[in-house]
Order: sequence, then structure tokens, then C-alpha cells
Amino acid sequence: MRPPSYEAIVDEFAASIRSGSLPAGTRLPPHRALARERRIALATATRVYAELAAMGLVVGEPGRGTFVRARSGYDGLEPSRVLPVPRVADLSFNQPLGEGQSDRLRQALRALSVSGEAEALLRQDPPGGRLHERAVVATYLLGRGIDTAPATVLLTSGAQQAIDCVLRSLTRPGDVLAVDALTYPGVKLLAAANGLGLAPIPVTATGPDLAALDLLCRTRPVRAIYTIPTLHNPLGWVLDRERRDHLVALARAHDCLIVEDGTYAFLDPSPPPPLQALAPERTCYVAGLSKNVAPGLRFGFAVLPGGHVETVTRSLRLAAWGAPGLVTALATGWLADGTVARWEEDRRGDAAARQDIARSALAGMSLTAHPVSYMVWLGLEPHQRPDHVAAQLARAGILVSTADAFATGPHRPRALRLALATPPRDELENVLHHLRDVVDAIPP
Repeated sequence: MRPPSYEAIVDEFAASIRSGSLPAGTRLPPHRALARERRIALATATRVYAELAAMGLVVGEPGRGTFVRARSGYDGLEPSRVLPVPRVADLSFNQPLGEGQSDRLRQALRALSVSGEAEALLRQDPPGGRLHERAVVATYLLGRGIDTAPATVLLTSGAQQAIDCVLRSLTRPGDVLAVDALTYPGVKLLAAANGLGLAPIPVTATGPDLAALDLLCRTRPVRAIYTIPTLHNPLGWVLDRERRDHLVALARAHDCLIVEDGTYAFLDPSPPPPLQALAPERTCYVAGLSKNVAPGLRFGFAVLPGGHVETVTRSLRLAAWGAPGLVTALATGWLADGTVARWEEDRRGDAAARQDIARSALAGMSLTAHPVSYMVWLGLEPHQRPDHVAAQLARAGILVSTADAFATGPHRPRALRLALATPPRDELENVLHHLRDVVDAIPP
């Protein structure tokens, strides 16, 4: 009898885990034992566990083995959002909303309904938006230190679509994308969808290890570098000017494209210049209005080197053309009349207040965060497995994200990311005290 293929073994394990016959916390056979038991090569056994880990079903712990993960709607790239008890708080996603935004939306919709251009909202915009709307975004970006022509700005349905179109247009399957060892989970999905190999850059307390990036570029054909230099997700750092200059110099020396994610950059009132301003000839700057205005307003933009605009526009045309006309009208109207700037100022105050609450409620625990960030990176004790801690919190009604959702390499830190923006601010202190009680109660 021929031994089963690795796909069949993966499917068998996956079915047993999802059915509950292999419950959370079960230690699976060591790689060599699995290879002997299934009459497969050791490399094939390793591939089986790697596939299960990529599916979010198991987690490997160096020196201890491979364990079935607890799955309660808080972990992996696509959590189910289901909790075993009534929800206390969602600390897994940042979905900030401000006071008065509902009224402001009603006013804007009423104004659009009586405007002379209402019929134009029913027509299809050109891919990337009309030039006068792109000009509004270009003017707004002057406040971020980006001075660019409207023709280099493309409007999209959110920042993630902007990243996708850039990667889809300017890379080829098999290309290497350098990313921080901990980074925005969406870029992992986009890299996989576009057939890109992720090359993790080790992280330090103040940013990516640029010496390691230099070595990586010398030893592998890195096509692009994805980076979040201002208010990093999940670690909150802001790269200083020296590191930005160094990163740009490396990109030029190795002829790499830079994809700069500015989604949270608005929270820092006076950051160093964006990479786009330092290297406009090779930097694609992407951002949106999901964090500074509303998560449901799927409006984003990409600022591109002039030579790449046509290529990315073709890709955007294939990906639903960009932002719908009604959304674009709302977004550009709020950008032009200063509404977005006022909301950004409110968000900065809100984020600072929430960080103060977190530092007080979690004092003495291992915290990494920026003073005006909406995130906290919570380090755990050696005996606390992130998926187990997250399962305990889910049973207490609190959703969090585990470190493996952000990890791009084999090392998964013992940590959780706490998103502070979603709970009402007056409830946040009690939520974090509750979280601390659950975590502290987990015995060695």
C-alpha cells in the first residue's frame, strides 16, 4: 500500500481538529514520530505541520512540540467573531468612531441629495477617480509632508486595495517581498494571493534591523520592501529621520521598490518626513480613511512614482475600478472642508487618553506602545501560551489578537496585540482590569 499524500494527512488532521476529536492543547506527535507512523519522509512530516500552522490549526513551540490551537474567534487571519459568552469587549480590531459622526453623515448625505451633481454619483468614475477628486487628496497629503501632482494619486476602496493593486502590478509571482517580522496581517494575505515570498526582517525596539535588511538584499533578490514607518502596526514605533534615510539608501543601493503604509500616520502630529518625500522615485505611499474617519468608509489612495501610474491603474480597473462615486464624494467633501482634519485631531487626543488608561490599568506588565497609538503589544510570561491566554479571555467575553497573526517568520512571540479604539472610552479601564485579572490567574 502506498503511503498517503501529505495533502491527505493535512486534511485528516484538519477534520479531526475542527470536529473536536483533537481538542485544543493536544500535543501532536513529534515530526520524526509522525514520519515513522505515516511512512513518509521527515521533510514531508514537516510540511504537514507547516500547512496546519498556516491554516491556524496548530502552533509549534520550540523545544516543546506542536499543539492544537484553541480557536474561539480571536486568532488567525480571519477570526470567526464567535464568543462562548456574551461579549464584554472587542480588543482584536480597531474600529474608532467619534461623537457626532452620525449627524455629520446625515448632513452630508442631505447636501449630496440636493446638489446639482447628484446624477453624477450614479455614473461610473474612471479607474482611480476623477482628476479633481484626486487633487483634493493631493492637497490633503501636503499636511503629511507629501507634495505630489494629482495625476500620481489613485483613489481606491480602502488602503488594502491600494496595497493589493501595487503588489499585483509591480511584482511578479516568485518575487521576494521584505517585511517586518511582525507586521500588518493583511499584507501576508496579499503576498500569498500574488505568489510572493515573504522575507522577514528582524525587529528591534525602535524599528526593523536595517543591517539584517541589507544582508537580506545582498543574499536574495528582494523586489520590494513593505514598511510602516509611522505608528507601526502592531509595535507602535515611529522611525527617526536617520533610520528613514538609511532605509531609503538601502532601497536605492539594491534597487528595491518601497511600499509605505501610512494608515495610522495621522496619529503622530509631527513625524519625520514620509519615505515618499525622501524617495519619490521608488516609493508607493498607501493609506485610507478607516482609522481617522470610519472603518465602514472604504476609501483609500495610493501615491505612485510617475512611471508606475498607468500600470497600477490597469490593475485597479480589474479590481472593481476603485472607490464608488458616492463614497468618493463623501470622502473628498470631508477632506476639502476640513472635517477630516478636525476628526484626526480628536483621534489623537482620544488615542493619547486610551494609552494613559492602558498604562495605568496594566502597570507592571510587559507593554510596548507609542503614546498616541491605538495599540498595545502585551508580552506574556514564559508559561503563558498566547492561544491559551486568548481562549481564556474569550471565555471571559474579551476578544484579542495573538502574535502569530502578525508574525511573518517561524518565530511566534509570546504576546497579544490589544486594539484600544473599539470599546467606549469610559468602559476601557474596567475592560483592561478584567483582562489583567484573567491573565494573572493563569497558573504556571
